[in-house]
Amino acid sequence: MKKVVSVVGARPNFMKVAPIHKAMKRLAPETAHLICHTGQHYDEKMSKVFFVDLELPEPDFYLGVGGGTHATQTAKTMIEFEKIIESERPDLVVVVGDVNSTIACSLVAVKLGVRVMHVEAGLRSGDRTMPEEINRLLTDAIADYLCVSEPSGLENLDREGVAKEKVFHVGNVMIDSLTNYLPMADASNVLDRLGVERGRYVLVTLHRPANVDDPKFLARLSQTLERFARERKVVFPVHPRTRKNMDANGVAFPDSENLLALDPIGYVDFLALTKNAEVVVTDSGGIQEETTKLGVPCVTVRDNTERPVTVTLGTNYLVGTDLAKVEERTLAILGGERKEGRVPELWDGKAAERIVEIIERVV
Repeated sequence: MKKVVSVVGARPNFMKVAPIHKAMKRLAPETAHLICHTGQHYDEKMSKVFFVDLELPEPDFYLGVGGGTHATQTAKTMIEFEKIIESERPDLVVVVGDVNSTIACSLVAVKLGVRVMHVEAGLRSGDRTMPEEINRLLTDAIADYLCVSEPSGLENLDREGVAKEKVFHVGNVMIDSLTNYLPMADASNVLDRLGVERGRYVLVTLHRPANVDDPKFLARLSQTLERFARERKVVFPVHPRTRKNMDANGVAFPDSENLLALDPIGYVDFLALTKNAEVVVTDSGGIQEETTKLGVPCVTVRDNTERPVTVTLGTNYLVGTDLAKVEERTLAILGGERKEGRVPELWDGKAAERIVEIIERVV
């Protein structure tokens, strides 16, 4: 029997591996699909709830890596994943996205002679101060098969000299999860539970260290939230890192009944909130993609994006980290000034099927 091991480490990975796991079932029993959860996101609200929402089975392997510095996290993952490779001797390791688990497991597999497929390859922000950019560059340099989600990925890999026979334009596997779970999101009662009106609230999510580790940014963020809350209800599921840093720096949420500062919520409820928001303010890569698919305006609090198609074709506005500009753009959207986006090629909910067709050929 052949074996394929897919690696998940952080919350966005789960949405990418779930449709692959579902599509891999058609290769059973000749090919077994095993899931390794490194434990990079170890908070139950950030991890376990996503396994339940996405109908993923209990992982076959759980490494329990937890937090720590980038070096600590990467090193622990490599040590523990090496044991999995040596005991299971898989035919292929599938890594997704750009987290520390992605590069750590790729390095281990390649050094032990196991082929690696990188899903969501070729994305580049051009900003090497981002740990994710380093992970992307290195993983693409050593992977055997590179599955690309948007045209910029093809251009980047070609410019970097990657052999064309290793590169496959398969579409966006995160959109597979969105497409599959949209009926469940439509049936969610999360808007009623929160007391918000469809199309009449601002959804906020911020977690990137470059933003939320900066005390000045956090202080200004409180003012920005207060400004939004004067206009609309504001729904803000607060990432543990963001809440921890706000508490540590003595930054309080504005005292407004219009601001709902929540604990992290599950995938289906969050998808419902994204679909029905008037505008989403975020620094997340995946949410830039989801809002483009859903046709919802997105204001991205970053100076760059590795997903340029969401700006050039989709509904995303890349405004930078100056929160005055974030306010200006968001309030303009609330005033009716918004662009009409289009859905990129192959964002059709069938990327995982195309990925599994490749796996069937190469394993």
